[in-house]
Amino acid sequence: MAILLTVNSSETEQDSDAVWCDSGFGKEAASYLDSLGLKVYASVLDLNSPGAQELRQSCSSQLTLLEMDLTKPEDIQRTLHFIKAQSEKTGLWGLVNNAGFNDIIADADLTPVRNFRACMEVNFFGALEMTKGLLPLLRASQGRIVTVSSPAGTMPFPCLAAYGASKAALSLLMESFRCELAPWGVKVCVIFPGYFKTGSTCSPEYWKEKKHQLLEALPPDLLEEYGKEYVEEINKQFVVFMKRAVEDLSSVVNSIADGLLSPQPLVKYYPGSGLGLMYFIHHYLHHTVRDFLLRAFFINPRLPKALQLKH
Repeated sequence: MAILLTVNSSETEQDSDAVWCDSGFGKEAASYLDSLGLKVYASVLDLNSPGAQELRQSCSSQLTLLEMDLTKPEDIQRTLHFIKAQSEKTGLWGLVNNAGFNDIIADADLTPVRNFRACMEVNFFGALEMTKGLLPLLRASQGRIVTVSSPAGTMPFPCLAAYGASKAALSLLMESFRCELAPWGVKVCVIFPGYFKTGSTCSPEYWKEKKHQLLEALPPDLLEEYGKEYVEEINKQFVVFMKRAVEDLSSVVNSIADGLLSPQPLVKYYPGSGLGLMYFIHHYLHHTVRDFLLRAFFINPRLPKALQLKH
């Protein structure tokens, strides 16, 4: 039977100048699953991207690349029709929802609503539409749904409100699918990776450009309340944090493979160092301890300009 992976992030109309590359968890997972002899359909944003070309060169002829933008319903429907036609006789064993999107580091108060919508479009609605479209095949095969979420969807990481909210919605959706599809024999897993280096959005230049776009888009009165220095500082701290990104993606790839192929897969996977302690603190200690550690570990925003003046 076959497996479909959404390999890459997806570009949005609001962010047409972003730098993209078909890399990260999906690309590595597609290559690994192909090496196991499985029939893999891998969706990418651009069939001519370096990542897509690398997959063609390194994988077997069994791997099929599909061009799809999760923000375009016509792309999703074309992919669904293709998969259904190809799997009519062989069946479909698994779906890996891996595509992710984020283009802003800022407080929720500073984040334009369009950025929330862009994150929801890819991270939530794209996965929802793909999953619902393939459920008839997955119910028939009693197969698997593996979804890559984020710790930012369960804990309030500073300055990741848009991304975190979309991942929180995604995680709860998959929990609902897990309960509702159990009688059909379909197993649903969610992966919460630590911080890994997954593509060109780890580039400081990418986030520098996003910071400038945010400063230009903010209403003058709101920018006056927080101050330009506030926005500069949180983005500076994020760029420093990016240097901690882990380059070895094997723990995440192994989690994806285990979710697809293990007779008894886990409901949740937490690949990455330090996540166990963080979730223990999140669930069992006072929220002030968790909030303090998130700021110490990730971003610790300074006081906004207006509050500095009051103090």
